[in-house]
Amino acid sequence: MSKSPPERYFRTPVTAPGPQGGDMLRAFGLIRTNPLAFLEQTWHELGDVVQFPIPSPPSYLISDPEAVDRVLRVNQRAYGKRTIQYTSLSLVTGEGLLTADTEAWRQQRRVVQPAFHPTQVEKVADHVAVSCARLDRDWSALPDGTVIDVDAAMMHTALEVVGRSLFGTDLSGDAATLANATLAALDVVVGKARNPLSPPLWVPTPGNLTLRRSLSILDGAVERILAERLLRPVGIERDPDMLDLLVEGFGGGEGVRNQMVTFLVAGHETVASALTWSWHLLETSPDAAAMLRDEALSVLGDRDATFADFSRLPYARAVVDEALRLYPPAWLITRKAYEDDVLAGHTVPAGALIIISPWIVHRHPDLWPDPERFDPSRFLGTGASDPNRTGYLPFGSGPRLCIGRDFALLEATLIMSSIARRWTFEGVDSASVHAEPLVTVRPRDGLPMRVRRIEAHEG
Repeated sequence: MSKSPPERYFRTPVTAPGPQGGDMLRAFGLIRTNPLAFLEQTWHELGDVVQFPIPSPPSYLISDPEAVDRVLRVNQRAYGKRTIQYTSLSLVTGEGLLTADTEAWRQQRRVVQPAFHPTQVEKVADHVAVSCARLDRDWSALPDGTVIDVDAAMMHTALEVVGRSLFGTDLSGDAATLANATLAALDVVVGKARNPLSPPLWVPTPGNLTLRRSLSILDGAVERILAERLLRPVGIERDPDMLDLLVEGFGGGEGVRNQMVTFLVAGHETVASALTWSWHLLETSPDAAAMLRDEALSVLGDRDATFADFSRLPYARAVVDEALRLYPPAWLITRKAYEDDVLAGHTVPAGALIIISPWIVHRHPDLWPDPERFDPSRFLGTGASDPNRTGYLPFGSGPRLCIGRDFALLEATLIMSSIARRWTFEGVDSASVHAEPLVTVRPRDGLPMRVRRIEAHEG
């Protein structure tokens, strides 16, 4: 791949090395089918700051850890979310907390923040226990060694926890429908983000029709949750949940809908992804799987996990962290530069599109020795899970660090330990499992594995 073309081909100055236009055309198929592979290849060949031959907006791939930290944390006020990635995503979530920019985001964050107070997050453990008990009953009814889609199972479980924790509702009966609607909607969103000439939503293309059907399902779930809330008996004291905060803060209507869909969609995707990839990675590392199981059995025995157990399950937490490093759900973060800046010695003009891939940053050899190796011990020890650790971005960084980070890590750790003490997984064809970069990184065609109860397997 060649370095940047002469400056005369640009409306804006060339300030960093990059591929030539011909290189981009030859890579067009890869860009369309696997943009993550293209970005990774570009990084390997051209380095930590790359400028693409795109005149408007000037576009940069930033992989230098310190420069990434500057964009997301140190100088975050100079960058915003007015990019095609978040504009496309807003077709599903509206202007919710995930896609809102600057002042709108700050106002929304103030409304939602109390739902993630530590005293509220602690209650997640009770909801995990209910969902894991349901999962245990379902799997116990299957013949030992049945092949299941672990990805789908983790999606449904995480969605149930979100429903109970944030909205006080039981989504177990709707989990499959909502999960499928979410995936279908996000698939369309990805297509629109990759095609700037994509027709507007009112045009009845196959993709738009799919998106409209999915939105109808998600909106229907919102309406049912709100209707259930109105039927609750008056006068019963309880702690307010997120839905109470949303109704009070936004007064109903589109504002409530946008936040509810945002957390229905984003609230389970990260956890489900971390769990799915954890089981895949553990299947390739029997020693790590044994350490996880031994810890779960030692701490939990045969009882449900509680919040107090979280600090006593460091290896499970480390497995989750390492899975999030190797397979960060949000593989792509974009920002728009609102003013000129300098990143890793390269001038970036106002209006530029900044592309950051946590997938790449999590493999940067300056920060991660032997970066492709699955090694949970990286996250054992003092400071290993610092939320602002440079070069570790599964939940973003800085002020826009995911509001549900602690919720997600608690949930994933307790679910993983609850499952590991009773069940083992065997890959059906681990070599054929491929990461597909959609809105999140997902295993293409799911993750089929044989599920075996430990007593049956060891007996």
